[in-house]
Amino acid sequence: MKVLTKVGTAVLAVAVLAGFLTGAKKNQTIKIGFNIPLTGDSPKVGESSKFSGELIKNEINSQGGLEVKGKKYMLDFVYVDNELKADSAIQAAYKLIDQDKVLACIGPDGSGRAIPAGQVYNDEKTPMISPWATNPSVTKDRPYVFRACFLDPFQAPVAAKFAKEQFKSTNVAILYNLEDDYSKTLAELFKKAWEGQQGGKVVAFESFGQKDQDFSVQLTKIVASGADFLYLPDYYNHVALITTQAKDLGWSKPVMGSDSWGSADLVKLSKGAVIGDYFTTHYAAAGATGKTKEFIDKYNAAYGYVPDDVGALTYDAVNIVLTAIQNAGITGNLKKDRTAVRDAMAGIKNFPGVTGKMTFTTNDPAKEAVVVQVGEKGDFNFVKSIQP
Repeated sequence: MKVLTKVGTAVLAVAVLAGFLTGAKKNQTIKIGFNIPLTGDSPKVGESSKFSGELIKNEINSQGGLEVKGKKYMLDFVYVDNELKADSAIQAAYKLIDQDKVLACIGPDGSGRAIPAGQVYNDEKTPMISPWATNPSVTKDRPYVFRACFLDPFQAPVAAKFAKEQFKSTNVAILYNLEDDYSKTLAELFKKAWEGQQGGKVVAFESFGQKDQDFSVQLTKIVASGADFLYLPDYYNHVALITTQAKDLGWSKPVMGSDSWGSADLVKLSKGAVIGDYFTTHYAAAGATGKTKEFIDKYNAAYGYVPDDVGALTYDAVNIVLTAIQNAGITGNLKKDRTAVRDAMAGIKNFPGVTGKMTFTTNDPAKEAVVVQVGEKGDFNFVKSIQP
């Protein structure tokens, strides 16, 4: 009996020690979630986010971890596929918060997923930052939700102003995705700006569904409408199909797009149909200098292509979170640490991002927009920078 007691005591001691070490190991790790589309209609978006995350994680972990108040923590990034679907983004949010117990989350990227998932993060008091969601509703009345990009109420009027000056036109046609909050809102905002500030006329305002592949009906109306140019506030996968089919129907006039065009696959998928077109975006890789060029070179060396705006914005979003963690410190109490990180994010000033300097006077950063033109080699060439 005495022997059994000793054995039992020894087993208990080992169990306690093992538990302590496991707990100690967990305390040495910062876990951050990524709610991103790795499959679905726009997998390149998720790939860009993941690649930028891996670039940061690998670099910091190779140096022994992130230093927070004199102590180093290894980074653990958890990538969950939201399939570019709203319900999947909500499920991914709950998984990352409740099961994976992340300190903060990157994404969802697009507004159609960031709006519903953002409500979950806010309700659960877990800081979220979307790299690429430009719809105002993403952060509205949500103190725990941030973004690293400009907003559509800024993007739409500057795009309309640029188009007026560039194309010297009066009549515009707009084709948008009725099932996507981002596309629908931006189309409406552009229409308002074009008819208001620019004194133009919208001669065709056409829509399509998320799964549509054939746009011939809408494009036939647009070609016959007398429009001077076409505005497409749509994701790159739809843009590739639309621009190709438009050319087949005889469209040879200018096309203007939005930041959702900014994929490395845009030119390839469109078979060159977008070459010469313009779009508003968050940064221009061609001709970049300083910190931005360093990021581009590292990304290109690691993955074999120049990062798109999603990649660049994710790089900034992750570094914003890490800066907030360093400023807030870590106590080991997840609930308190999530709130402390949120408060620290709200207080970030003059953050030197690769997509521009950012200050969070609200949960939305004040930053500039960029207009680029699609070049012959598929690069996005800087045309103009527009300040808030």
